Amino acid sequence: MSFAGRAGAVLLAVAAVGVYGVYRIEQPYQGFAGETFVEFPRGTGTSAMAAELVKAGVVHSQWEFLLARFASRTRVLQAGEYRFTKAASPMEVVRRIAKGDTFYFELVVPEGRNLFDIAASVEALGLFPAPKFLAAARNPALIRDLDPSAQTLEGYLFPSTYRLSRHTSPEALCKLMTARFRDAWRALGTKADVHRTVTLASLVEKEGKLADERPVIAAVFTNRLRIGMKLDCDPTTIYAALLLGRYTGVIHRSDLESDQPYNTYRHAGLPPGPIANPGAASLGAALAPASSDAIYFVARADGSGGHTFSNNIAAHNLAVERYHRAQHK
Repeated sequence: MSFAGRAGAVLLAVAAVGVYGVYRIEQPYQGFAGETFVEFPRGTGTSAMAAELVKAGVVHSQWEFLLARFASRTRVLQAGEYRFTKAASPMEVVRRIAKGDTFYFELVVPEGRNLFDIAASVEALGLFPAPKFLAAARNPALIRDLDPSAQTLEGYLFPSTYRLSRHTSPEALCKLMTARFRDAWRALGTKADVHRTVTLASLVEKEGKLADERPVIAAVFTNRLRIGMKLDCDPTTIYAALLLGRYTGVIHRSDLESDQPYNTYRHAGLPPGPIANPGAASLGAALAPASSDAIYFVARADGSGGHTFSNNIAAHNLAVERYHRAQHK
């Protein structure tokens, strides 16, 4: 064969290999059952990524991933944990890693949720069992420098949306949530007593559904505290029943008569600590109650979530009567 013939044959072979390579990096592959996770710590090189992906059954061979990476060499591969559930081509895998499409749990904690609610949410996500979170949240060490009187982390597990990895521990989650609280507290720029403020704010959060009413509800509680009047706050009674492990979804007479310290129908003053985790608005309301002489409030029956406020028992009784009449129409 002439030199030109040999050169032509080599070029054809190279072209064939190239075509085959392009074909292979576009072919879906699944060498695992169900789902598999692959984690790349920061600084993981391309060859190490390829080895891990082959080991997990995500790609068939290292050379296929390396070729796909070469074809996308302008992209930066992102560290993190990736979840694979179906067949994907090496090019698709490279695109996902370059995009940083990492796996995480999204924990949404709305304002007013207590540690029992949060424990149920993390368990529902499949992150870890509720009792493990409760055990971590009952240790106040993370917040003791701010609140030496804290009995648990209740009140300091700041409401927000959290992105968590499969490796997040209950202790790490508590640390993340209390750090978010510290940021929110610092933003308020106050030197007020943390324990009293957060405890009062937790009551306001549970009672106040409308933003513009929260400062007025805070005023009602503040006025009652000033004159030594019991707070008679239903959410504290519910929390007392939760602590006793006997809350059934409704308040019973036995709950109202319970001597549990959190029951404000029996004990004057604020409860021993927060009953939920308030957001920034309720913390602000507790710090700056409205200028109001109201000492009573009752829900309106219009479904708005609002309340009727009164500064004497006669007006309050009329408001309660109107509420019951509307309820029975």
